[in-house]
This record gives sequence, C-alpha cells and structure tokens, in this order.
Amino acid sequence: MKNIVLVSSLILSSIMAHAQSVDLSKSTFTWRGSKISGSFHSGPIKMKTASLKNGKGEFVADMSSIEDITLQGEWKKKFLGHIKSADFFDVAKFPTATFKIEKIKDNKFIGKLTIKNKTQDVAVSFKKKKDTYRGKLTFDRTKFGIIYGSGNFFKNLGDKVISDEVTLKFKIVIH
Repeated sequence: MKNIVLVSSLILSSIMAHAQSVDLSKSTFTWRGSKISGSFHSGPIKMKTASLKNGKGEFVADMSSIEDITLQGEWKKKFLGHIKSADFFDVAKFPTATFKIEKIKDNKFIGKLTIKNKTQDVAVSFKKKKDTYRGKLTFDRTKFGIIYGSGNFFKNLGDKVISDEVTLKFKIVIH
C-alpha cells in the first residue's frame, strides 16, 4: 500500500510540475511609461527565463529586449537608446530585472522586484482563467534609482515631467 501511495504521489507531483511550466512563446509582457501630459511609450519586453510552480516563481526580464511600438525610424532608435542608457535602465550594467514570487495569496503574486540591483516588495493582482494569468504590475521607478525627468527630483520641467509609475501588463500562459 505504501508503494502505491508513493508512486501516486510521484506521478501527481510530476503532473503538477509540468502543469505549471510557463510557456514563453504564448506569454506576453508589455511595459508602459508616460508623461504627465498624457503622451506615453509602450512596447513588449521579453523574459529570458520564467517559472511558476507550487506558488513560487521567478521571471527574469531581458532588459536589452525592450521595444517601443509608439515610434518609428530615427525617433524610435533615439528613444530606445535613451531608455536603455544610464538615465533609465542602464542595460549595459544591469542586463536583467527579476521578479521573484514568494507566494500566491488571494489572487496576488507576492514577492520581490529587482531592477538595477535595487529590490522592493510588491504584490501584483491577477485574474486566472484556465491556464492563463492576466494582470498589471505597477512600480515607482524612482525607488529603483531611475529619477530622470521625475517631478519629485527636478523642478521647472513643465510638461516634460515623466510619471514615476511604470506598468507592466502580463499574460502568463502555463502548460
């Protein structure tokens, strides 16, 4: 009887482990930043790795993959160069950002967000439908040392003030 229970537990554990694998080919992550004037930039960002098993997980963003869908040509190239520079994410020095999920409680991922080697506690609400989690992570970029254009750090910027809040909408598909 012990062997049957043990084998059953192993099979169930194996099924659960596979059922919680993140399918990065079907998952999407889209960032958005804006000015106080209402104009904004947005685009996809890719994950290098992603895992979500047994209420814990880790998502590692490839910061060099940041794209923008609001601009084209030379303006897009300049913008992407600037957002990847030391004024913002300093991608050369900090090529990844990480969200470590420590637990899932009340439809929230609870964990730690690390950007530019600075870590903050976060709770991210989500909705789950079948094998898909959807939600939006909102963070204050200044808490990660990204102060460029912040009205809280610079005065007389007028309509050039960049909002401190950045959002990351996600659709995480598991299989």
